[in-house]
Amino acid sequence: MSSKPSIVSTKKLSLAQKELLLNTGIGFVEYEGIQIEFLNNIGKSEIRNAIFTSKNAVTSVLKSETSILNCFCVGENTKKLLEENGKKVIETAKNASDLAKIIIKTYKNESFLFFCGNLRRNELPDLLHQNNVHIKEQIVYNTHLNAKKFDRSFDGVLFFSPSGVQSYVLENTLGASVVFCIGNTTASEAKKYTKNIIIANQPTVENVIVQAAKYFNQDLSSQT
Repeated sequence: MSSKPSIVSTKKLSLAQKELLLNTGIGFVEYEGIQIEFLNNIGKSEIRNAIFTSKNAVTSVLKSETSILNCFCVGENTKKLLEENGKKVIETAKNASDLAKIIIKTYKNESFLFFCGNLRRNELPDLLHQNNVHIKEQIVYNTHLNAKKFDRSFDGVLFFSPSGVQSYVLENTLGASVVFCIGNTTASEAKKYTKNIIIANQPTVENVIVQAAKYFNQDLSSQT
């Protein structure tokens, strides 16, 4: 490893997030590994129970005239966006599997509409179907992989979604890079390509950056 570690972020960072990295002395490159296309296909309707596993689904639904009585969601950021827009959040979980288990245990006789993207993962709908929970799905946004080839290797790679992993490996190999993932779902995808994975303590962009900073600062100090 060179004296100055280098990382690539598969998501464009905010100014405050960049400063977190700049203050550590780590060199970094950023790009948008995925592009989101919001669909205008929801219309005006009334939903009793809606499931959201991403902020993108929330953003898309908020553009419509849909009325939702109860929201069930994954992640504190998703919950925050819903509540900031006057939506009532009944249950929140760290990941889709945990949310499905809560629904199965407490809301099994309810019906649900799962607002999702075209690349949504199977854990939640599969678990609900297997336990005879009535669920319908509506795709409200499309995720497009924005592949970019780098003619170099990085000491670290920051991933914020399974599709971000898919996008990166279309044109690049992970090799000896240490991979920093925002959560277990993203890490599950990364495990297909590497064992060098560190998962954030909290599912936030900032915490992914903090994990990378901790790792490489420790690594640098061990060489001095």
